Amino acid sequence: MGAVKRLIAVAAVAMGFCPMATAQTHYHSNVAVGARGGVDVSRVFFSPGVKQTWALGFTGGVTFRYIEESHFGLIAELNFLQRGWRENFEGAPYKYTRTLNYIQIPVFAHIYFGRRGRFFFNAGPEVGIFLSESTNCNFNVADISRLPDFPYVNRMNTQMSIPVQNRFDYGISAGLGGEFNLTPRHSIYLEARAYYGLGNIFKSKRTDPFSASNSMTIMATVGYWLRIK
Repeated sequence: MGAVKRLIAVAAVAMGFCPMATAQTHYHSNVAVGARGGVDVSRVFFSPGVKQTWALGFTGGVTFRYIEESHFGLIAELNFLQRGWRENFEGAPYKYTRTLNYIQIPVFAHIYFGRRGRFFFNAGPEVGIFLSESTNCNFNVADISRLPDFPYVNRMNTQMSIPVQNRFDYGISAGLGGEFNLTPRHSIYLEARAYYGLGNIFKSKRTDPFSASNSMTIMATVGYWLRIK
């Protein structure tokens, strides 16, 4: 009987500690808002191909993060983003850059490791709404037939005079970065992110000049989080 009493006493103590252990390991949700900004480089994958290089732009916006489980959360952003492309004239004294301005709305799965300093991976879909465009060039696009030494051979030129025809864009993004806690409520982070567009900026029917004209963007940003819960 003494052994039974001791076993019951041990079980009672263990049961008493179980709620305490559960309370200690329970993860409290983390809600944060913030802002981000940085630079990007982009180009457009045309078919037929266009000779080009990366165009420089900038991006920035506001962010929201919700973390309910340890190592996993969700991020939503509302950003302004510049995309486009820069023509490559192979040494000829011409320049042409098209800048496309978008409102960008990505939603990411957020996976992170670490506590005081975190390594994270973001991935998910995004949509973009075209706002406006601008062109920087040193020649008249409508009259290139009169330009001396213009590289016509094996070159598409139609894209320089066509305005954006599809105002809605969509694609997938993924990024890697690190977050550094300044205080329990304040942190900063650095992220490198890539976007691949699944939509075309120009129409892509059989009678159209291009069967594909989808964007690719690479971004480097710095951001700030303020924990509100």
